[in-house]
Amino acid sequence: MISEPNVKVNLGLYILRKREDGYHDLDTLFVPYFGIHDTLEIIAGDDFSKTSAKMFAKYGNSYEEDGRLVQGISEDGKLMITIAREEGVDWDPLKDLCAKAYLMLDADFNLPPVKIFLEKTSPVGAGLGGGSADAAFTLRMLSEMFSLGLDDKTLAEYAAKLGSDCAFFIYNSPMKGSGRGEILTPFKLDNIDFSGSRQNPDCPYELMVLVPEGVAVSTAEAYKGIHPAIPAVSLDEAIGSPVENWKDCLVNDFEATVFPQHKELPAIKRSLYDSGAVYASMSGSGSALFAIYKR
Repeated sequence: MISEPNVKVNLGLYILRKREDGYHDLDTLFVPYFGIHDTLEIIAGDDFSKTSAKMFAKYGNSYEEDGRLVQGISEDGKLMITIAREEGVDWDPLKDLCAKAYLMLDADFNLPPVKIFLEKTSPVGAGLGGGSADAAFTLRMLSEMFSLGLDDKTLAEYAAKLGSDCAFFIYNSPMKGSGRGEILTPFKLDNIDFSGSRQNPDCPYELMVLVPEGVAVSTAEAYKGIHPAIPAVSLDEAIGSPVENWKDCLVNDFEATVFPQHKELPAIKRSLYDSGAVYASMSGSGSALFAIYKR
C-alpha cells in the first residue's frame, strides 16, 4: 500500500498559557497543503514493493556511504524501516514516527511483520508537520491493511500520543486546534485553494508555501522567549474577517521569537507581500512561510 503524506500550515497560532504538565495551550487553524508530500509504502512480510525499487535506484543501495538511505530493524525482527532523503537522514529510523506508529499498534493488535519504505521530500524543521503526517498516514494504512476497523476518532486518539499535530492528519481537512493542538474541531474554509497546483479554480484565493533553503528551526528554539498571552483579537474573530484584513489581525506568535534569530525570514515575508500576497505568515514554529494570493 502506497500513500503520499502531505504537509500542513497554521493560519494563526496563539500561545495562550503554559500548563502544569509543561506543555502550552494554543489556538490555531490547521490547514492541509498538498503541494508538498512524502512517499510512504508499507508491505506485509515479503510482498513486492514498488517504492523500494525507486528509492534504491535514486539513492543507491549503500546504507553507510552518504547517509541518504538508512535502515533499521526492530529487535524482534517484525519491523524493517527504510528511509531515504536527499539531504541525508540524521536520525535513527527506529525512532522515526512511522516506526513508533507501527510499534504502538503492534502492542495492541499483534500486527504481522511489515516493511516500511519512506522517501522524505517534505522539509525537516520547517513547521509543516511532515513527520506527523507520516505517522498519521502509517496508522491509517496499517488499520486498512490488517482490517483493524479503527475509525477516525480512534485513529486520532492513537495519533495524539505520537505528537501534538499528528491527529490533524487523520482528518486532513481544515481544523481548529486547541489544547496542545490535539483537540480538533472541523472548520469550514472553502474560499482558499490548498492544492498547491491550482486544482480548485473556483476558489477566489490560493495558498502557496515557500521553504527557505538551509534554515531549520527546532520547536525548543521557537518556544524560547515565548510569553503566553490571550490575544487582543481572537483567532475566531481574525479568521472571520475578510482575508485582506488578516495581515493586520491574524498572528503567529512564534514569529516574535524565530524572526530575530533568522533575519532572512522576515525579509522573505516582506518579499511575499511585495509579490502581491494579501496575507503572508510563518507556519508553525518555522522556518517555512506561506502566502495567500487573490486570483
